[in-house]
Amino acid sequence: MPSATDPLKIGTRGSPLALAQAYETRARLSAAHDLPPEAFEIVVIRTTGDNAALIAADQPLKALGGKGLFTKEIEEALASGAIDIAVHSMKDMPTAQPEGLLLDCFLPREDTRDAFVSMRYASLADLPEGAVVGSSSLRRRAQLANRRPDLKLVEFRGNVQTRLKKLEDGVADATFLAMAGLNRLGKAEVARSAIGPDEMLPAVAQGAIGIERRAADSRCADLLAAIHDGPTGLRLAAERSFLATLDGSCETPIAGLAEILGDRLWLRGEILRPDGSESISGEAHGALTEGAALGADLARRLLAQAPKGFFDWR
Repeated sequence: MPSATDPLKIGTRGSPLALAQAYETRARLSAAHDLPPEAFEIVVIRTTGDNAALIAADQPLKALGGKGLFTKEIEEALASGAIDIAVHSMKDMPTAQPEGLLLDCFLPREDTRDAFVSMRYASLADLPEGAVVGSSSLRRRAQLANRRPDLKLVEFRGNVQTRLKKLEDGVADATFLAMAGLNRLGKAEVARSAIGPDEMLPAVAQGAIGIERRAADSRCADLLAAIHDGPTGLRLAAERSFLATLDGSCETPIAGLAEILGDRLWLRGEILRPDGSESISGEAHGALTEGAALGADLARRLLAQAPKGFFDWR
């Protein structure tokens, strides 16, 4: 077992949200195994994406190489043995892991909804024609353009405080964050309102924390099994299968949400053109254990509905 003199190393980015997720992981491991927090060491790893985001703060992440830039160095440290596990926001994770690494532990999922944030307006419906909305998410931008083509959309990145400062400075009238992130940071009051999935379907795996390990590391497998949340795993199996079948990523306008209703899974999915000019959506129901098949089936049905040229952006 890990100890204060030989701690298990938890790798993470150094952003406030990433650290909050790493500390939550440490607290859950400590409680599950009756070990002191000192038996788990938080190791901050700076990624290429962190440096690129600072250098080009107003460029879309896709232009910088995508969100995969925020995991590369962490996964290299995991593969080399420099860290024992890595904590990730699942909505940022590719659907395939590098050889030898495995994602099979998920913490209980937080609020999946998007948060509407504004200094002047209480909700998306309150935004007047021509209002400026800032977002770096292709999914959110496409959904907004589809539902509110009268709005002006601008690139908008940064942590919570940076985005609030931009709103104060008049760079935009509103922006969006994930309710899960605000809750984990203790900043739920930042949201003027939460946007339900009926109005704006969230990103695949939004609100979920995943813990990655080396596939051959049986010690970590046993430690993590004690904190794995089964319902979250079932939901993500459907959502990530949906994303993988669409050959999508965290940098494509795809939304998806699986929910558990009794002993059944309910999966909703949406694909959009980046300019919001067209969207295709659908849903599927199935057994809890059939998430992967359910996600793949829904993706194939939406692909079959897509007109010629719909995926020219891929």
